[in-house]
Amino acid sequence: MKNICLFMGLLLSFVANAQQNTVKVLNAITNEPIVGASLKKGDKIISISNERGDFDVKENGEFTVSALGYQTANTRAEGVIFLEEASQTLESVVVTASRQAATRAETPVAIHKIGSALIQDTRAIQLTELINKVPGVVMLNYNNEQHGMGIRFPFGTSAYFLYLEDGLPLRPLGVFNHNALIESNILGLNSIEIIKGPASSLYGPEAVGGAINLITKTAPGIPTAQVGYQLDQWGYGRVQFTAGAQLGKKWSVMTGGYVARQQGSWASNSDFDKTSVNVRLDYQFTPNTKLWGSFAYNDYFSQTGGNIDSTGFYSRTYQSPADFTYRASFSSRSRLTLEHNWSKNSNSSLTAFYRDNALGQNPSYLISWAPPSLSASGQINENSFQSFGIMGQHNQSFEFLNSKLVAGFLLDRSPNDYWAYRINLNATLRPDKRSVEKFTIKEVLPTSFLSNYSALIWNKAAYAQFDLQPVNKLRLSIGGRFDQMSFDYTNFIDKSTGTKNYAQFSPKLGVTYEASSNVGFYGNFSNGFAPPALSAVFRPRPASQVAATGEKFYLSIDPAVFANYEVGGWASLFSNKLYFDYTFYRLEGKNELLGIRQPDNTTDFQSAGKTLHEGIEYQITYRPNDAWNFRFGGTNAKHTFVDFVLSTRAADAIKNVNGKEMPQAPNFIANSEVTYKYKGARIALEWQRIGPWFENQVNTRRYEGASVLNLRTGYTYKAYQIFANVLNLGDALYASAATRGNNSTDRATYTPAPPRTFVLGLQIDVFQLFKK
Repeated sequence: MKNICLFMGLLLSFVANAQQNTVKVLNAITNEPIVGASLKKGDKIISISNERGDFDVKENGEFTVSALGYQTANTRAEGVIFLEEASQTLESVVVTASRQAATRAETPVAIHKIGSALIQDTRAIQLTELINKVPGVVMLNYNNEQHGMGIRFPFGTSAYFLYLEDGLPLRPLGVFNHNALIESNILGLNSIEIIKGPASSLYGPEAVGGAINLITKTAPGIPTAQVGYQLDQWGYGRVQFTAGAQLGKKWSVMTGGYVARQQGSWASNSDFDKTSVNVRLDYQFTPNTKLWGSFAYNDYFSQTGGNIDSTGFYSRTYQSPADFTYRASFSSRSRLTLEHNWSKNSNSSLTAFYRDNALGQNPSYLISWAPPSLSASGQINENSFQSFGIMGQHNQSFEFLNSKLVAGFLLDRSPNDYWAYRINLNATLRPDKRSVEKFTIKEVLPTSFLSNYSALIWNKAAYAQFDLQPVNKLRLSIGGRFDQMSFDYTNFIDKSTGTKNYAQFSPKLGVTYEASSNVGFYGNFSNGFAPPALSAVFRPRPASQVAATGEKFYLSIDPAVFANYEVGGWASLFSNKLYFDYTFYRLEGKNELLGIRQPDNTTDFQSAGKTLHEGIEYQITYRPNDAWNFRFGGTNAKHTFVDFVLSTRAADAIKNVNGKEMPQAPNFIANSEVTYKYKGARIALEWQRIGPWFENQVNTRRYEGASVLNLRTGYTYKAYQIFANVLNLGDALYASAATRGNNSTDRATYTPAPPRTFVLGLQIDVFQLFKK
């Protein structure tokens, strides 16, 4: 904390001397420069804002300022011009769908943007509060920023989502972790863009169900510094800050972060600490050439209460049966990017990056126990990697058919080490002998390795996308990416060495049609694939599988492949006051790797022969005036086993689950919010609904889902922003996850969601505080 305060003080000493002599156009929320804004006098364009948000103004008078994704403003072009973000419209600018800036109406995919205004108004403790606002997306709150994900898949820990920061994956291919977003900094975000459906044609493997791109803040156009504090009644507290400025004509700097701590929460064994900081430094060589670097640091430790049985859940005692489990994560990411504009129609970028990451844990979900035994086992493990890589991209626009080309490559070298060793446990049972009241550690066996390997992972990829307009109002998008993922390994368990290769070409074909300036349609076909994570490949097989396959490990697992078909459309009506979009999708999977609940209560991987995911996603936004905003988003979906063999033994009554619904796959999900703003005050009421889902694969037990209300309020007075959120306003009892095995004697376990939580916060604008 002392280091953060010292850094903050040094930064303020720099930015306090930053001078402002030109006319600038800035984002009204973040103070970031708006690039490419138009300054007009009548119908004549006087100037276009540059990379630093500067206008070249040589005359006086009344002007209008406009930019895609922002509301138009009238001005005299003096000092600083602030533009408000537009509500959800066709002119919203997104970058993730095509790896370059484009309007929503030009992108033939289902994509949603969470802008800086919504991020500020939500005042989220963790990302789940933001990402769950997107229709068709469920980000599960596993508490203390831990999470699962569901986008066009059953929600949980599936490895079919790609997490990005400014277009670069947080983790290398083959080292996926569903909790990877705890390695991010919510205070450093400008916006979040979420692609639903495969994005493998541009971003590669694992971007199957969707891709989440965290777009970080750039330096503000004026000196900015904010400090704040958030807390709740359950022992959570967070000190947070952001600061930045343009320094002279060339340099700019931005930083933000927080230190969070929780002690004595509503659930046992749930204390945690986290420090998270982002820093970005830009240098503008010339008006057409820029070099920028960023550094992200995250240090996280949390006790992990894990799942509880029905007795603890329905009695609201939330007493963890294991008070020794934990998760510890350290990550740092560095990148250096050179960008150059060759002309107004041509630009290139080259990025060098480095990642250092270690995730250690004593996981509650890998405690193995079968009733009525008085003993159990668990494990302690660590997965670490260091990545070095380069990524390059070139964008070119042509007058021919109003076309655009994006082409690029990625080379990622990531040494990866993983080990897991056994711990033996004692189990104190409840009177019914069917569940455990408490586990205690009997002995730790650091030389009894369950898994122990070292691998050198290479990911080599090349991609291209070509967009063209063959006829008026119709645009085509053709793209593809070739990935080769390989790893040289040493398995210290059986002292084997070798090389494993996966290669795949992922195509995409998309089309958009603008029936009018306010109504459009789109369709696309895309492929996605995902090789198995290395931790799955080197997990020892059960004895029965070893006898059947002759393999001790899962080296023969095939990559999962998916074909996606979708059509959709949008409409912006009543002078952009009403916006509606929808998508119908069908995602066909083969060799989908699933984490399946086992009879001993652990989770193990099984490959489903064929699966089917299909549904409709929709959202309607109505903003009758600047004060009111109504939003409703939902999805109706079905996730089905088409061909999934559970057993080949003649004695087993259930041999497959063909035609049954997948567990943790609700048919209906919705999120709705109404917001009212008046001068500096705002109030918002949000309703989240997750429908019933099956707890097991054989569809014999169902969890009834949940409906939750959240209330958010805030008031801004000069330099002060005061806010109060009430999460789970009705104090509903519900679970983020509820699963059970397929046997009739298996009992459900629950991941309890937080009870009613009051969050209070204060943020101070330091520079405004000292303004006269």
